[in-house]
Amino acid sequence: MRLSGFFSLDSDHVLISCILCWSSRILGTLLPSRVKKKEDLSVNADVPVLHFSQAKHNLCSPQYFWKYSEVLEMAALHTFLKSNQQTIPGLHSDTQENCPLTPGKLKLERSSYVSRLWNRWCLTSITWAKIFVWGFVLVALMAGFLFKLILINHRVVPTNSWGGLSWQMQIKHSCHTKREGGLVVLVTGGAGFVGTHVSLALKKRGDGVLGLDNFNNYYDPLLKRSRQQLLKRHGIFVVEGDINEEILLKMLFDLVTFTHVMHLAAQAGVRYALENPASYVNSNIAGLVKVFEACKSANPQPSIVWASSSSVYGLNAKVPFTESDRTDQPASLYAATKKAGEEIAHTYNHIYGLSITGLRFFTVYGPWGRPDMAYFSFTKNILQGRPITIYQGANESNLARDFTYIDDIVQGCVAALDTAEKSTGSGGKKLRPAALRVYNLGNTSPVSVPTLVNIIEQLLKVKAIRKIVRMPQNGDVPYTHANVTLARTELGYNPTTDLRSGLKKFVKWYLSYHNEGITI
Repeated sequence: MRLSGFFSLDSDHVLISCILCWSSRILGTLLPSRVKKKEDLSVNADVPVLHFSQAKHNLCSPQYFWKYSEVLEMAALHTFLKSNQQTIPGLHSDTQENCPLTPGKLKLERSSYVSRLWNRWCLTSITWAKIFVWGFVLVALMAGFLFKLILINHRVVPTNSWGGLSWQMQIKHSCHTKREGGLVVLVTGGAGFVGTHVSLALKKRGDGVLGLDNFNNYYDPLLKRSRQQLLKRHGIFVVEGDINEEILLKMLFDLVTFTHVMHLAAQAGVRYALENPASYVNSNIAGLVKVFEACKSANPQPSIVWASSSSVYGLNAKVPFTESDRTDQPASLYAATKKAGEEIAHTYNHIYGLSITGLRFFTVYGPWGRPDMAYFSFTKNILQGRPITIYQGANESNLARDFTYIDDIVQGCVAALDTAEKSTGSGGKKLRPAALRVYNLGNTSPVSVPTLVNIIEQLLKVKAIRKIVRMPQNGDVPYTHANVTLARTELGYNPTTDLRSGLKKFVKWYLSYHNEGITI
């Protein structure tokens, strides 16, 4: 039997080749038991050629199965006669030489009765031993082939792996919309504070949502994992990966046609920039560019809503802050990267026709919040009996922030998605001008830090140990106050949660999450 292409096959071909070869070997072993006295054996001179390109695709088809079985049997018989021609009585030398290719009949001489019994017993013992060994090898080869198919087509993909059928199915299921005209949104920073709440709000109304998060250790990753489990219970899948991974972004955009991207992934925090400045450039600038690049190259291009920050107002002394105020005096590296992000957004809008909306958040707080935020650390330290540090500005003035409850922020984010115009580019080329917007999202009612502490003390029924210090030159600003007139007019944004009500919800969540056993 001649096997075409046996030595130039991939692993699948090799496995199939081995299986078929061992099958023919077993058939060859069985054939001697069928040679009886005075039986006629004939061999067709035209031994068929078995092409594995055909075997691989057709072997499982009923119309081909018997064809290849017959080929294997004839080939095995051919091999048997050739390998045993010296021991077959009655064959002349020239007949033995040409036996495999000579059509006709071969007559076997009859030996003595005792000899036949002995030969039959020996042949039977050897045959079954060979069948057992070769059968075992054949089963092992087939098991290996089936196991490989299972690994390729049905493997369970770890949460930090990309690709595979399971991974793709989770993504598609998460992006499935349940309402007519529903959005399909990629939420970067999907396991973050704002990202989790926005994702839940979108999913609740029937939109398709996919999260993307790198689960870094800027704060306790267990909190992000808990958010991830919360999202999973609501049918939202969070891909574990970084926005700087171009290959990952391309895979996601090839797999799903996103209508919108909610870009919330960023390195947050003002003071941390003094210790690790590179992480801010890597995430807030380079990462933003990678996301814009992926959106630019998509067809159709999605609309983008992204998180800027109130910190872009920097040292601006005019309050309340409006979108048209100057933003060229950043007080921290974090603020500078957010300001740079707004300029980059302008560039991608101008060159590539991306529809981009920037949202300047003002001190967001609420359940599932960030542990590095003051209200969160104050609550933790007060419960543990540890002192809390309260900063003061010049002339012992109190710092104040425009604390904005998470539900109000989510309302503004969803409104920005709903009102975003479509991008106007195609295949990375701008066809016509696209929308470029920026809005303040705040509460409009600044509250001093000492007042914040007073409310937390009342809710916890525990007195804080206060340590008053002068605000260091670390990039913090003394006061923030949002003017949300533009967002109110164009987005319908309307913050309704006062600080006491919002903190009450936060403290209730905090006590439940940490099993403190305190009721409020």
